[in-house]
Amino acid sequence: MTDEQEQWRRVRGYLNENRYALTQQLLGADGELPLLTRPHWVPVQPVPLERVRLRWEADAPAAAIDGRDGVGSGLYSDAVRNLARPRLFENRVCYRLLEVAEGEPSLTFGRGRYFDVIDICEAVAHEYAAAVLAGKPGDTPFRDAIADPTDLARRPVMAAVTTLTIRHDRRTGEAEFLLHWRDPAKVATGGGLYQVMPCGMFQPSHDAPWNEGNDFDLWRAILRELNEELLGGSEDYGSGNSPIDYADWPLNEELSEAREDGRLRLFWLGLGMDPLTYVTDLLTVAVFDADLFDATFRLLVTTNDEGHRVALDDATGRSAGIPFTAAHVDRFTTAEPMQPAGAALLRLAWQHRDTLLPPESK
Repeated sequence: MTDEQEQWRRVRGYLNENRYALTQQLLGADGELPLLTRPHWVPVQPVPLERVRLRWEADAPAAAIDGRDGVGSGLYSDAVRNLARPRLFENRVCYRLLEVAEGEPSLTFGRGRYFDVIDICEAVAHEYAAAVLAGKPGDTPFRDAIADPTDLARRPVMAAVTTLTIRHDRRTGEAEFLLHWRDPAKVATGGGLYQVMPCGMFQPSHDAPWNEGNDFDLWRAILRELNEELLGGSEDYGSGNSPIDYADWPLNEELSEAREDGRLRLFWLGLGMDPLTYVTDLLTVAVFDADLFDATFRLLVTTNDEGHRVALDDATGRSAGIPFTAAHVDRFTTAEPMQPAGAALLRLAWQHRDTLLPPESK
């Protein structure tokens, strides 16, 4: 390797080992949420997911900043591919976030690519890590060029749909949430950190054109991630040949019926950006009644293509995750290396727990 490549790998290693600490340095101590947001991006109260409107803009203008403005020579994704390729690394089609309307939640999207996340978000994090290593944390021209990361016209913004999954026993009032550890050897972003689950890029199931409209739906995105991350399902839905028939998918039928009768409740809690990487997350919550969760996820997997599920030993072997209590919420939002979006979701969910976790009807 050249000296430049060796230096790149050294900085990349430092970034992956210190993402949490670097994020805390940038975050400061004055924010209520560990995310960069605009006032209307986080609703005052949880919004039922069905009230979130999605709009499509086919011919969105190009952003002012792209990956060619990043760190060093060439694209950051090329360096990752050649020097630190993770297990999952494909430049898939994504839905590009263009606008967030004020008032009733309404999001406008256009077309984008996953490597925009790598070429901008990972590049800007790498630049900051290199500057910290050099003792010059303010020497970040790429970050400075982006200026306001919440300006959706300034750079192409691809968003992940990040869902806090809660198993709720209405009879006892007890609840637990699912937690994931992201393996840096398997993922290109957020490695070495805890995250709520499931979480995945908001994108079609395949690059074939018929999927663009068929998969352009937050519930369908969450459904596929539940299938993949919790049940170990494949990301290959055969949609390279024909679109997914959601109406005939048993998992969708079962959970859609549960949504109708209130055993599964889905909420929108807003969106925000990671202070280190500028990665954007759409924040959602899925609350399953305990019996529905146990029946649906009786084959709940421990590991998946991005890392492994974290659970506490409750001496019964039946624990699916982490008890949803003040102590555990405080632990994972203040003391553990947690992705900012996951920490924000836990804080918001605890703040709104009376709305999210209604007691059993008398």
